[in-house]
Amino acid sequence: MSKLSVPAKLGVTLARRPAAFALLGLAALGLSACASKDRPRADLAASQVTTIGVNSYLWRASLDALSFMPLLQADSSGGVIITDWYANPGNPGERMKVTVSILDRDLRADALRVAASRQVAQGGAWVDAPVQAATVQKLEEIILTRARDLRRSAIKG
Repeated sequence: MSKLSVPAKLGVTLARRPAAFALLGLAALGLSACASKDRPRADLAASQVTTIGVNSYLWRASLDALSFMPLLQADSSGGVIITDWYANPGNPGERMKVTVSILDRDLRADALRVAASRQVAQGGAWVDAPVQAATVQKLEEIILTRARDLRRSAIKG
């Protein structure tokens, strides 16, 4: 009886083998279509490259520009970066806090909004003080320049 069951099992295995080879062949053909000699170019807007909700170049450039400040919140899906108060060691009587909002998935100047708060020490307490407009503009320029550099290097690479 055991001699009859082995050939019967072998027959069933051989009958299934062509179907398995056919499926394997279809899978190989499907994968061969993916293998192209041309390397895909980076998307200029970077909107399809990552899973974050905003432009990845602006996001990374913002984190780079604010890397010297302690982060309070960084929400990549909403595109908001909030730093904690930072006091320059060269000027401990003044501190800054920055909020960066990335508003779009495209790399554009109007997709970036930077807001800053400044406080100065007076009589042992921190008092709000005005922030020069040039400070915010300079930070926006730094972030946009870095984002463009990141995009250029991604396209060349």
